[in-house]
Amino acid sequence: MANMPISEMHLPPHLAHLLAARRLDTAKDVLSLPEVELMSVLDSGLPTARAAVAHVSEAACPPCQTALALLEERVRLGGGGRLATTLCGLDEALGGGIPMGKLTEVVGPSGIGKTQFCLKLALLAALPEYYGGLDGRVVYIDTESKFSSRRMIEIGQKSFPQIFRQEGLAQKMAGRILVMRPTSLADFTKSLEQMKVTLLQHEVKLLIVDSMAALTSLENEKATSGFRQHPLRWALSFLKSIAELSRIPVVVTNQVRSQSNDDGYHFSFEVDRKDGNNCAERFDSHLIAALGIQWAHAITVRLVFESHSGHRFIKVAKSPMSPAVAFPFVVESSGITLLSDEGIDVTGSEITSIRCQGQNILAR
Repeated sequence: MANMPISEMHLPPHLAHLLAARRLDTAKDVLSLPEVELMSVLDSGLPTARAAVAHVSEAACPPCQTALALLEERVRLGGGGRLATTLCGLDEALGGGIPMGKLTEVVGPSGIGKTQFCLKLALLAALPEYYGGLDGRVVYIDTESKFSSRRMIEIGQKSFPQIFRQEGLAQKMAGRILVMRPTSLADFTKSLEQMKVTLLQHEVKLLIVDSMAALTSLENEKATSGFRQHPLRWALSFLKSIAELSRIPVVVTNQVRSQSNDDGYHFSFEVDRKDGNNCAERFDSHLIAALGIQWAHAITVRLVFESHSGHRFIKVAKSPMSPAVAFPFVVESSGITLLSDEGIDVTGSEITSIRCQGQNILAR
């Protein structure tokens, strides 16, 4: 809860006014300062600085719970606190679906089905609760102009024909989804700053960013190595704070890049195809998630979309609820459909690898 605003902590009035006057706006702003430096910033003595640290720490730190209490709460809620994907095997592996209050990443090569997955999630979040949805609005940040209202409505008509036969429901669902198309990382961060009030006041139940890598790849080409990570760190921190404070699922898609010794780092859409199949095979054998280690550590759930010898898979590569497991799927008019709800265990280096070719793990 490092990004919890001071204004929401219900601190003693004199302390809240003092911190606001010194522009210490979040828990991180206060707790990251040594006592001596905090004394200087507050222009006060050691007792005041220590009181500020104590009050902010108490307000920002969540209360302790036993493992038994957490288990009982999960049983009582019956899988609540999640957005069900309607993919039964995947939902079971994730403990009910995409977790609320957390950052979920969907990573994979271009054209594998990431946007199809996000369109279905947007639709599910907008559906009324009595149809299994969240009955809320959705903010869909579309950085690559891949969002298609027509495709989303088609997914709805094929997935829930009895619902979408109702007059005006398709238009109502589409009207609940706000699509934003920032053209740069700076534009994206500005949009996030303006969005916080919107999320709290307009019943937004899902935030999707499709995709972060498309924005950062352009920025990285222009930025020096010393500056390049700062905008991404800020965006990552803000996305996490939105998830935690608004208690909504935040889903971010990510691209892949190569990590071969001779080629350096490339995004999947930057592969030079003039070398033919040999180049493609060499590239595919070195695919990893873009955006780096700091990003990978910050996300709670990582879903990898990959393909093996003509079969596509959704792989739960990182989750506090599940070991690594993969599900074969196809993309149909109704969206993504699992071929089997029985997950295939993934072990060793396959947990972190992202492949477009290679041995078919269904044959095991």
